[in-house]
Amino acid sequence: MVRSKIGAASISTTVSKPLEAATQKTITPSQIFWGFTKIGMCGFGGVLPWARRTVVEQEKWLTSEEFSSMMGICQIVPGPNIVNFAVCLGSRFAGIPGALAGIFGILTGPVTLVILLGMLYEHYSYLPIVQGMLRGISAVGVGLVASTGFKMLRTELSYPPMLTVILVILLASGYFHLGLGWVVLIASPLALFLAWKKANNS
Repeated sequence: MVRSKIGAASISTTVSKPLEAATQKTITPSQIFWGFTKIGMCGFGGVLPWARRTVVEQEKWLTSEEFSSMMGICQIVPGPNIVNFAVCLGSRFAGIPGALAGIFGILTGPVTLVILLGMLYEHYSYLPIVQGMLRGISAVGVGLVASTGFKMLRTELSYPPMLTVILVILLASGYFHLGLGWVVLIASPLALFLAWKKANNS
């Protein structure tokens, strides 16, 4: 009886290890570079919508909840949000090479394109058609950011108490016009407490 139990346990352990290895995601620095290059080159008017579409919906590197959590962290630390996100995601899956691949991927294409567009804008900015195109692009950017916000909000609706954090942030930043540091100090304790309760309930 004892031997059979030991044999069953060893078989279970042997089988579970390959399953864990199979379910663990493996992303190379090359994949991270080209993924963020696509995000950077498609992100006219803002890269956040394209980052979520690429990382969550297309490549499935992160779940919607993981994306929201990681992006939330990247928004409260200094530096451009999307660059911080590239560093976080790259280092999570491929260490320092992955972080560097994310940075170069998100910056190389857009920087090159902006330099070329800046040279063209310097010569043709006075044309009415160019000014109209710029206004249209800004409107598209607002729409894309708003649609991404609604998609991220759907994730939080799975635990309605989290909506109080969103309300607190809207009041602090939109109504009282507090700075980012004050908003983080006010909202973080409530957000951490609700996240703890959500984890215990699940």
